[in-house]
Amino acid sequence: MRIRRRVALQRIGALGTIPFCDPSLFAADEPAWKLATFQLDVTPAIGHPLLGNQFAPSKSILDPLEARGLVLMAPEQPLVLISIDWCEVRNDAFQRWRDVLAHAAGTTPQRVLVHTIHQHDAPYFDLTAQKLLEQSTPGGKMLDAAFHEDCVQRAATALKMSLSKAIPITQIGSGQAKVEQLASNRRVDEDGKISFRRYSRCGDPALRALPEGEIDPWLKTISFWNGDQPLAALSVYACHPMSYYGGGEISGDFPNMARKLRDAADPRVFQIYGSGCCGDVTAGKFNDGSKANRPLFAERLANAMAAAWNATKKQGLTQIGFRNERMILPHSELPSMTEAVLRDKLNDDKIPLGTRAQIALGISNLMRYADGHHIDVPMIDFGPAQLVLLPAESFVAYQLFAQQQRPDSFVVTLGFGESAPGYIPTNQAYREGFREEHGYTWNRAGAEDIIQATLKKVLAE
Repeated sequence: MRIRRRVALQRIGALGTIPFCDPSLFAADEPAWKLATFQLDVTPAIGHPLLGNQFAPSKSILDPLEARGLVLMAPEQPLVLISIDWCEVRNDAFQRWRDVLAHAAGTTPQRVLVHTIHQHDAPYFDLTAQKLLEQSTPGGKMLDAAFHEDCVQRAATALKMSLSKAIPITQIGSGQAKVEQLASNRRVDEDGKISFRRYSRCGDPALRALPEGEIDPWLKTISFWNGDQPLAALSVYACHPMSYYGGGEISGDFPNMARKLRDAADPRVFQIYGSGCCGDVTAGKFNDGSKANRPLFAERLANAMAAAWNATKKQGLTQIGFRNERMILPHSELPSMTEAVLRDKLNDDKIPLGTRAQIALGISNLMRYADGHHIDVPMIDFGPAQLVLLPAESFVAYQLFAQQQRPDSFVVTLGFGESAPGYIPTNQAYREGFREEHGYTWNRAGAEDIIQATLKKVLAE
């Protein structure tokens, strides 16, 4: 039976957003939705900069980095999600992933959700920032653009090859479990003095002894099924994904290890892991930086993934809707963040390469904002569950706010989409001095109001 195109177009106009698929448009014997999965190795060569040259270049590969993705297919435009074992993908690099994968899947870039897990013993990519660094007086390198393009093209090839193996999905699953002794907030109150210095590794026993602070303790898993056959699981947890880092060993850290533990425990299920909104959430309370903690954290995370899987409630899949809202996060208003000031610093050969690389990232963000760059905030609606992608190092408060918009539903929020803005603190964190203490915050104070307004729109029933 052919799609009744006139009816479909009428419905698109009435809704104001493009529905991914309406089962009433298809014959009863046609599967409304199918799922394809793909993966590829995205490990850089030895010598590639890690974390934009904040530390020594890579000297060994402790464990390979992966990108894992899925395609939700229907007679209308597909939806794509890819999760990458990299620190960040920003600005034109982020758009490159969306454009190429959209072309491979036969969809639009807005329907491609690109997410990085944010490990620090991994590269991050901003092609404009690299060009700015190359053109500066001292020069420098923070990424290999050819390697980046190779990964994008191989991902597109893997995606295309997966489409012919797509499997019908008839049920959607949702389950959650608490992760024990892993996440804590950066914010600490030391006898009335507020700071944000409980980093991913924290050597100060006094800071580790303080309460966890604001976190989301729940790991949430959305799963896809064909009858009783499990196909794929997307697990999301809000915690910076680092135990120890900075020694030049390429690694996906404890999320990579946890994902492999789940692969081994149930090979039937294609496992995807994603980091939630954790700009201000780290393992610092439980992590003194010792290497023994990495497998321990991996086990805790894998245990929660298994518990969420065991707690899964399946429901018949009756819809996959899609909505996208756009927002602008204006560039920082601080005098030290003007283009003239940043370019002077970029050309200062007395400033270390890693610092100048961050300055190049700031200029790249400023240039995108000057061009009126919007950030997409996409939401996939599975009926009983929703999946939202927020930009950069969004604070956990935004994830908790998203859940409040649909209190009777299963809202899963990924961070680290378009990562150009850097940290995105709450208004309170701005007032308490987070930006002055941490830096790497390219957006203007007041971003919380913009993000909350956008979440209200994108999650409106």
